[in-house]
Amino acid sequence: MLTRKQKHILLKFFSMFSVIRGYNILVVVIAQYLASIYILAHDKPVKEVVLDLNLLMLVLASAAAIAGGYIINNFYDSEKDLINRPQKSMLDRLVSQNTKLSFYFVLNFVAVIMASYVSFRAVVFFSVYIFGIWFYSHKLKKMPFVGNLTSAVLTITPFFVVFIYYKNFEHVIFVHAMFLFLIISMRELTKDLENIKGDLAQDYQTIPIRYGEKASKYMLTILGVLTIIPAFLLIYKFQVGDMSYFFYLCVLLLIGFLILLWKSKNKTHYLILHNILKVIILAGVFSIPLIDISLVLNKITFMQ
Repeated sequence: MLTRKQKHILLKFFSMFSVIRGYNILVVVIAQYLASIYILAHDKPVKEVVLDLNLLMLVLASAAAIAGGYIINNFYDSEKDLINRPQKSMLDRLVSQNTKLSFYFVLNFVAVIMASYVSFRAVVFFSVYIFGIWFYSHKLKKMPFVGNLTSAVLTITPFFVVFIYYKNFEHVIFVHAMFLFLIISMRELTKDLENIKGDLAQDYQTIPIRYGEKASKYMLTILGVLTIIPAFLLIYKFQVGDMSYFFYLCVLLLIGFLILLWKSKNKTHYLILHNILKVIILAGVFSIPLIDISLVLNKITFMQ
């Protein structure tokens, strides 16, 4: 049996884990490594990529900066989240705002220190990235279009730093990036529809509040159609191996998404749509090894 003090510490841990969304950060770390192995540095031996200390530092710096971003976002959205996510908000409030801010500065400092191991340019990159997250949370998030665009850009930035590190400028990478950017843009707009009540109470001028739900649905429909274009390009123009099955699935899910979108009328419906997009993103991460299944089958050789 855990003592009262141990239970209190455990609750604090889960509270902070919820604030920094540790599950999301773990997915980003896995995605960065899989993208490096199968897309960005596909011409390098797996062992060389996995054991690259510079890559590890960049991935850890990304994780620390993202965690810090979630904290500062949570800090500014605390009142809004009480309305939109009351249960999660109650868990998050088990850690004081002062503790969160202290952890925020520590994480950003750690991110810059890790980046300094790689190069001065990496330090500048992460410094700008950290400032961008703060500025988005403090100012840009409340603005229609600008907030959505900035959020999508900040979400794919951790992959951009690895892309720059490997200096791989193949066209297929830009098409992958465009697909991811569009899916994330759809998710951001869907979240705005889901969170209308809290955004309205806190005077957030999001697209659904400024232009209405119907206009937002039209925008989501356009984004959904645009997302299908890079999906088909990756299937028919580029060599993505068995990952093509994932993009076929995406097309079907996006069609289903758009059908459900025009039937959606409340927060529960929009939450379902949001979860569909999260499934697409998560499935996309774990389907990356399908690009070259032989690498997966030969992992035993790597481990020996």
